[in-house]
Amino acid sequence: MTADGGGFRMLAGLLEASHLAPMETLPGLVGKHCAEAGFSDVTILVPDLRQENLIALGRDEVSSVDAGLAGRSYRHVELITSDRAAAGYHFWVPLLDGTERVGVLGVASPVHDVTTVERLRALASLIALIVVSKKPHSDSFARLVRTRSMSMSAEMVWPLIPPLSFATDDLVISGLLEPAYAIGGDALDYAVSGDTVHLSIFDAMGHDQTAGLTVALAVGTCRNSRRENASLPQLSIAIDEAIGAQFGKRQFATGILAELDHRTGRLSWVNRGHPPPLLIRQGRWLKELSGNTSPPMGFRFPVQPVRREQQLEPGDRLLFYTDGIVEARDHSGKQFGLHRFADFVVRREADGLSAPETLRRLMHEILAYQRGRLQDDATVLLVEWRSRRERRMVVMS
Repeated sequence: MTADGGGFRMLAGLLEASHLAPMETLPGLVGKHCAEAGFSDVTILVPDLRQENLIALGRDEVSSVDAGLAGRSYRHVELITSDRAAAGYHFWVPLLDGTERVGVLGVASPVHDVTTVERLRALASLIALIVVSKKPHSDSFARLVRTRSMSMSAEMVWPLIPPLSFATDDLVISGLLEPAYAIGGDALDYAVSGDTVHLSIFDAMGHDQTAGLTVALAVGTCRNSRRENASLPQLSIAIDEAIGAQFGKRQFATGILAELDHRTGRLSWVNRGHPPPLLIRQGRWLKELSGNTSPPMGFRFPVQPVRREQQLEPGDRLLFYTDGIVEARDHSGKQFGLHRFADFVVRREADGLSAPETLRRLMHEILAYQRGRLQDDATVLLVEWRSRRERRMVVMS
């Protein structure tokens, strides 16, 4: 895109106007400034909390993520152009914040050329950043993306969760939590510090507000100790002490605390009474990363946690999960199971799906398996190292 003309005026004008604009005015602002570049019929679609539907900002419109051109654009991170119509060409462009799928932009243009596509990609990037910046203080947005009431525990847990997709040139991290509107005591976390990626997953006892408070304490203590450069065993001990001091051994949380050197592929972890991670290699489930585990955190037992290590190979995928994934039951009481879980992820990899889309479909599969109502929280964290799949999350064909 050239440094002048309609494209520059559109982006510069929208950026300047966005600073003082609440979320509710965004569709109007985008429409106004899009006209500078000859665009019209602007629609901003965002996913609901379960990523089942795309909901229009400022309009009473809802479409399925699993159908239509907008849904296809969202699922596959793909720029899609429809046939020429009265208003010209119509485009659907993914809205990405890094690799987090924020939504989809719909827009019409009288022409379809390289300059138009470049302008649309830049516009979509700017809109995604604006939406992300406005979300934390917009109750209207929070209401818009909910299809049902949210429990108090879920209201506490969701603000603790980092963006559910993250990628660098050699790393992909993706996570998902269910039941989205009634999370009790599950949480996941990750952070990058130089060559080290910190990963954690927690499952607190219970499914009520106390469970939410317990897992919030676990995440907060983990972050605090991690930023003080505590080792993995020290991290888990700090969480154990914090939960025990707060609840007097009446509450506990299982969890895995891990570090991945994404330069060398060296993985280290401490397991505190949690299901072991799964390692997928070359398109098949290789093994569980089992070994010595320490007691859950909160009992304050005088036990020194054991640090384990595993050397990853390029292309390896790690699955961290809570027991609600594999213990989901169908109408006859049969569990979803570990093999079905691993096989689902392997098959979606073979289909060429990205990590976020794989987990979205996995959760919908588990919800359908248990007739839409989980008996326990189900959380999964998927990590890919040097899989060469990270470009699929940002490249729009």
